Amino acid sequence: MSDEEFTFRGKTMDELKQMNLNQFSELLDARGRRKIQRGLRDNEKKMLKDLEEKDRVKTHERDMIVVPKMVGNTVEVYNGQRFIEVEIDEEMLGHYLGEFSKTRKEVSHSAPGLGATRSSQHVPLK
Repeated sequence: MSDEEFTFRGKTMDELKQMNLNQFSELLDARGRRKIQRGLRDNEKKMLKDLEEKDRVKTHERDMIVVPKMVGNTVEVYNGQRFIEVEIDEEMLGHYLGEFSKTRKEVSHSAPGLGATRSSQHVPLK
């Protein structure tokens, strides 16, 4: 680990935690700023309130922006099949929760499938 203290757009973590949401939104890009200035939805407000009381919260809110209040907590984000555990740290500030919970699994191809043409069945050795 390095000795440098984490900063987000020139602000330390202590300064970020003392900001309200509107002040923090000024540090985000245009999309994040617009989302916060239009107001959080009821489910998002409830999730932030639950995070103050508990260390772990389950949510379907994949489009929630990571804010300083969430740092250090664990959020279980739904990916369409199950909840994926995501530990929030400083580098995630300003990103969406959905970015850390993949919805698709990696594709691995093994052999030509049924109905493949003769030329696609040929697999070169090198």
